[in-house]
Amino acid sequence: MTDDTARHSVQDVWLSIPPEEIEGLPEGLNYLFWDGGPDGTQPYPGDPARCGVYVVPYMKAQEVRVGPLAGMTGVRLVQTLTAGVDDVVPHLDGLPPGVNLCNARGVHETSTAELALTLTLASLRGIPGFVRAQDRQEWQGGFHPALADRTVLILGYGAIGAAIEDRLVPFEVARVVRVARAGRTTERGPVHSIEELPELLPVADVVIVVTPLTQSTRRLVNEPFLARMKDGALLVNVARGAVVDTKALLAELESGRLTAALDVTDPEPLPAGHPLWSAPGVLISPHVGGPSSAFLPRAKRLLVDQLVRYVNREPLRNVILTTGAAGV
Repeated sequence: MTDDTARHSVQDVWLSIPPEEIEGLPEGLNYLFWDGGPDGTQPYPGDPARCGVYVVPYMKAQEVRVGPLAGMTGVRLVQTLTAGVDDVVPHLDGLPPGVNLCNARGVHETSTAELALTLTLASLRGIPGFVRAQDRQEWQGGFHPALADRTVLILGYGAIGAAIEDRLVPFEVARVVRVARAGRTTERGPVHSIEELPELLPVADVVIVVTPLTQSTRRLVNEPFLARMKDGALLVNVARGAVVDTKALLAELESGRLTAALDVTDPEPLPAGHPLWSAPGVLISPHVGGPSSAFLPRAKRLLVDQLVRYVNREPLRNVILTTGAAGV
């Protein structure tokens, strides 16, 4: 028996959604439920060494999410329920070679794109001010910019970026500028390389950030980046907080030159008393791009499809990296 066959025969599957709530799971695997529990102290459902597939718990503390990995000597597939995997990758070093890390592409596009559009519209149309006026029982009108006729730049044009464009089009935007790590052509038009940002930023009324967090994107939205944005532009971040240099953004907000809508921050959670809370022109939501009623149906469909592929030894979806591969 080869090492690959022996490890593939490990049958325990740790699911972070109760298996009885997922229709269509393939037979022949031993499904165990574990999500860390409400306080992160839930006992393991079995021996981590017998786990062949680990579905990382969603919306749990990082130490809970990655805690079992050190003992998972027989694991073959680590499946996240998030699009980003930056918090999991550093904890794969101790795993055997050949372990596939897969993300949740296809799960969060709908919910995250909805929130990106919500934050954009709410910021442009002055909704935060209306809510505060309502709390004071004041009828406070005013003139606010529309999304119509605006140029929107999407930074990180992958599946979520495309879903955001789907929702922008009916609002009669003037133009969507697509930017990704590498340039390419799509049915909708060109996707510009990230190297073109200095020329593209000055034309954008709204910049929506949805790029994954990597070494090359950490603090990508820094002082020079923000300085290239046009006066009065709106920055929307539904990616990761560390993609944006908080200090540089604060300076632009406090000057009144830019506004921002942030679903993610650096640090996160944003502590009480942090100046970002009270900065002018900023709308903050507490990292809720993914968790909505759209999450569970799509997560369940992904898990069923992925586990069918696993059982049948078919190519897995959304493979981000394989341990032991060159460059990993």
